[in-house]
Amino acid sequence: MKKITIATRGSALALWQANHIKSLLENKYNEIEIELSIIKTKGDIILDVPLAKVGGKGLFVKEIEDALLSGQADLAVHSMKDVPMVLPDGLMLGAIPEREDKYDMFLSNLYKNVEELPQNAIVGTSSLRRQAQILALRPDLQIKMLRGNVQTRINKMLAGEYDAIILAAAGIKRLGLSVPYQMPLVAPQFLPACGQGALGIEIRSDRQDILDMISFLNHEETKICVEAERSFLKSLDGGCQVPIAAISKLEKDTVTLEGLVAEPDASKIIRYTLTDTIENRIQLGENLAKTILENGASEILQRLYNQQ
Repeated sequence: MKKITIATRGSALALWQANHIKSLLENKYNEIEIELSIIKTKGDIILDVPLAKVGGKGLFVKEIEDALLSGQADLAVHSMKDVPMVLPDGLMLGAIPEREDKYDMFLSNLYKNVEELPQNAIVGTSSLRRQAQILALRPDLQIKMLRGNVQTRINKMLAGEYDAIILAAAGIKRLGLSVPYQMPLVAPQFLPACGQGALGIEIRSDRQDILDMISFLNHEETKICVEAERSFLKSLDGGCQVPIAAISKLEKDTVTLEGLVAEPDASKIIRYTLTDTIENRIQLGENLAKTILENGASEILQRLYNQQ
């Protein structure tokens, strides 16, 4: 019997994602045995500092990638939005399965939606992207850092530390969680992180056996959209700690990509939409980034990268 090891972070959501892929593989191949190897990453260890201040790309993947490179693990399951734009030599993305909900979710114990929040209410998020977009809707709100896994963040809100928090809808849905009030934050008011809601399966480039084994997990539409969004992010030299957002939509053989770069305080939001063919999706991301950079985003990003 062939034995396969999946490297994963240890949070409830990361384990759900790894077990989800494990069960899909087990259902397809009854002759393999699969085990999970739980690895702590820098992003899991440093919890008292905002992500933007911890700095560096790959906060949630580096140690897992080391396990792949050393042969300790055969594949890794990541949230696509945590995967750096440039993978280490010797590693590749082997599959991108079908995407869950790509949007964010407003969660509160007392208030139905963003409009209902009282003046100067405290909203929890550690994402500059979410911060900028919520402040664009409600400049009076107080943003307070919120780190930790999904359940920890929800518990802090339920305990009254925050009037509301913003989380990825995919995580809430995958874990089957709910709070008294939940409202999707969707386009055009709210754009998600590049690749949000999608999973990425990373493997060693020389493991053709694993690549063949996981190829059935690929979801073409998700892959096309995620590649366009990541091309945009890569062209901005962005990571998940900067106020960059993008969303893509597929219609027949064209991709529409909308992206934005914002000041963290929402004093300036630069936003454009472009369309191109599926074949040109990488070029589309690059062109959108170029347009946004030329219209004021380069100053914003330069300053933020210097601060980090």
